[in-house]
Amino acid sequence: MRRVLTAVAAAAGFLAATAALAADYAWQLPRGFPVPAVPADNPMSAAKVALGAKLFVDPRLSVTGAYSCQSCHAPQRAYTDGLARAHGATGETLPLNAPTLLNAAYSPSLGWNDTGVHSLEQQMRGPLFNQHPTELGLAGREAALERTLSADAGVAADFSAAFPDETPAVTMANVIRAIAAYERTLFAGHSAFDRYVYGGEHDALDAAQKRGMQLFYSERSGCSSCHGGINFSGPWVDREQPAAQAIFADTGTGQSVRVPSLRNLAATAPYMHDGRFDSLDAVLDHYEKLATDPAADARLRRAQLTTAERADLVAFLAALNDSP
Repeated sequence: MRRVLTAVAAAAGFLAATAALAADYAWQLPRGFPVPAVPADNPMSAAKVALGAKLFVDPRLSVTGAYSCQSCHAPQRAYTDGLARAHGATGETLPLNAPTLLNAAYSPSLGWNDTGVHSLEQQMRGPLFNQHPTELGLAGREAALERTLSADAGVAADFSAAFPDETPAVTMANVIRAIAAYERTLFAGHSAFDRYVYGGEHDALDAAQKRGMQLFYSERSGCSSCHGGINFSGPWVDREQPAAQAIFADTGTGQSVRVPSLRNLAATAPYMHDGRFDSLDAVLDHYEKLATDPAADARLRRAQLTTAERADLVAFLAALNDSP
């Protein structure tokens, strides 16, 4: 338990140290969570977040006028879509599963397989402008969207409030900044695990979950070597590692991808970057096979778990789910 608390605190301390640009915004943070770092050219404001929330669900931000960011990132599914692979605005099946946006503010890398995308502003350009495959399909239609949003008096006023020093305020760049600011406020941090670790509620986890937590953070399972940090999606941050970097790994699928969060697994099926597994049991079966595969990534190889250990691990993973 001491190792868990020390490592979580170290990660939080690093993130807090990078967050000065966000200090003036009234964050609604889960207990124990640090203030997210914010780009210098996109400071937080309540007006900008409110505008981003509206744009996130606005279907006018797609080529068909019938699709929005929320189409792939629905709140009731922990900001995923329940599909093995996401669908674009034109109906095209995309190559990847839609990842959760919860706690994306803490991720040092975004997307599944692009190691160069480090901010929500950068990432937003992908779904907006990708053409092969088409997601929202706005490439070449930026000016038309700006005219449409400018003609909506209410939305135009919202842009002016969010970007008071800019004329015109309704620009594609500001669409991206507003949505990124909104996404930076999406947090998952009210699980039984959070109540236990950050809230000091010693009975928040039952006996099986506590055993599962010890197993999760042990060398016996190796889970935390990839699924560490505040979001269970990256390495621990400590004095020996001055900057957080996302972990990419080939988990037996033939493709190196970013390690995803383990939070809210109850709401984010199907799993893996291509949605190949419908259930958590299927994922664990996959890793048990890799555990004894000499060709697998060394981080995945270990002695197989006993039936009791696996049950405890599943119980702990359930403790990472927020209330609906």
